[in-house]
Amino acid sequence: MIELQQVNTDIYFNLSQCYRNLNLLDDYFQTLQQGVQLYPTDARLHFTLIIDLRRYGRIQEAILSADKACHFLPDDYTFQILKYLTVPSIYNTQAEIKLYRQRFTKGLQDLIEQTSLNTLVEKQSALAGIGRLTNFYVSYQAQNDIDLQRQYGKLVHKIMAANFPQWVGSISMPKLQPNQKIRVGYISHYLHSYSGTLWLTGWLKYCDRHNFEIYCYYIGNEPDIVTKKFQEYSDFFYHIPDNLSAVCEQIINDKLHILVYPEIGMNPQTMQMAALRLAPVQCVAWGHPVTTGLPTIDYFLSSELMEPENAQKHYSEKLIRLPNIGVSYPKPYIPPVVKNRSDFGLSDDAILYLCCQAPFKYLPQYDFIFVEIARRVPQAQFVFLRGTLLQERLKRAFAAVDLNSENYCIHLSIPERLDYLMINLLSDIYLDTFTWSGGNTTLEAIACNLPIVTCPGEFMRGRHSDSFLKMLGVTDTIAQNETEYIEIAVKLAHDPVWRREISERIRQSHDRLFDDQACIAGLEAFYKQVVKTTLIDTH
Repeated sequence: MIELQQVNTDIYFNLSQCYRNLNLLDDYFQTLQQGVQLYPTDARLHFTLIIDLRRYGRIQEAILSADKACHFLPDDYTFQILKYLTVPSIYNTQAEIKLYRQRFTKGLQDLIEQTSLNTLVEKQSALAGIGRLTNFYVSYQAQNDIDLQRQYGKLVHKIMAANFPQWVGSISMPKLQPNQKIRVGYISHYLHSYSGTLWLTGWLKYCDRHNFEIYCYYIGNEPDIVTKKFQEYSDFFYHIPDNLSAVCEQIINDKLHILVYPEIGMNPQTMQMAALRLAPVQCVAWGHPVTTGLPTIDYFLSSELMEPENAQKHYSEKLIRLPNIGVSYPKPYIPPVVKNRSDFGLSDDAILYLCCQAPFKYLPQYDFIFVEIARRVPQAQFVFLRGTLLQERLKRAFAAVDLNSENYCIHLSIPERLDYLMINLLSDIYLDTFTWSGGNTTLEAIACNLPIVTCPGEFMRGRHSDSFLKMLGVTDTIAQNETEYIEIAVKLAHDPVWRREISERIRQSHDRLFDDQACIAGLEAFYKQVVKTTLIDTH
């Protein structure tokens, strides 16, 4: 071991990153912990340690580390947030979900009570804190989040108002002169190849240019070929990374009628800006399909096919149900099959069930589904594509019925898009997640003609795949409950003729689903209506 006692914090941070890159996680965490011990007031070391302990399922250690960081850095609001609001990304049991939800609820109340914004230092610290984190993982507990989101949204708004009082007052709707177009702005950290915003290219591509002028604000910094599309479809395109004030000023100067956030809740800067009032009408769409709780967001642009009847109860915003799936998703290019199963260590004889969602979408109460399918389909292999975070939990679930999970569960990490699509093309059946359905992943699987097994959930976020299959008119594999889900998954395995028939019907129906323009007509009718009514209300 190198003698590290007389060096600075950078050595510890850089050495820890080397271990992480080599996937030597114990050494990674040990190095960060040593660094924190020697440099207890170094915020970067604390922050990295806490975030990654949670990421790798070491939640108790993450919470203890957040407590420790608060002790050494009592004035840093980032660690207040982490102390009170850290919840797991992966749960081991259903009881744990309840426990951590209670902890978050109480923690949020404590955080709100302890947030002081009286001095400039306090205001700036709180601003920096909400600029590093969002409350992203709470929504994966499969509950109605409206109350918690409202409390959190109010807190973020309060912090933003304290720092930017000039940007929280209401804005009157600019008058529309004859022959003038409605100015609609779209702002996102993700105007590049990203699942939460890819669908937005369709809204812009098919926009009615006679009546609308499109402004795009790209606040991220990973431009690629999709960024070029956004640029091409915009009348005005601004790339302003890492400069909140500059973006806000640009939006204010553009005097928009409507500002739309494709998603709010994944990126901290987006959430900060959404808590301000930069346009007379502000909307969010379903790139992150959960209510924002922000008092500054007026409308939630959703989908007629995805929302249950009582859906308004799930939103702090006024719910707008756009026709069909609400978005115009471009049909993905699917390459020819150029690899085979053995390239990925997969068996030619297996029935491959593709399970390609992010690990945090898999809740422990549904692990028995895989076990039950495996019992009835001995040649089943479940292909998980996001690493090994679920491995231990699945091992326990299979062991409970004397099965070895290693015979059934394959955990891969697929970095390249081509490989990802190849695995879709080589799989037999796609298993959707309960409570939080696949969006982008399901649409790509459909483009690969994979039969989709899904079961619509209580909230819109659990009903994406259900709506896609309804658009296609291929509803045979939509289950109404867990038992039916298992039966469909098993029948698809045992009946290859039916499986091929479903696949063929999906292939023939692509045009019903992709590049749908009915939703755009609905969206633009809403835009015209809201500008008209807001003009009447404010003048």
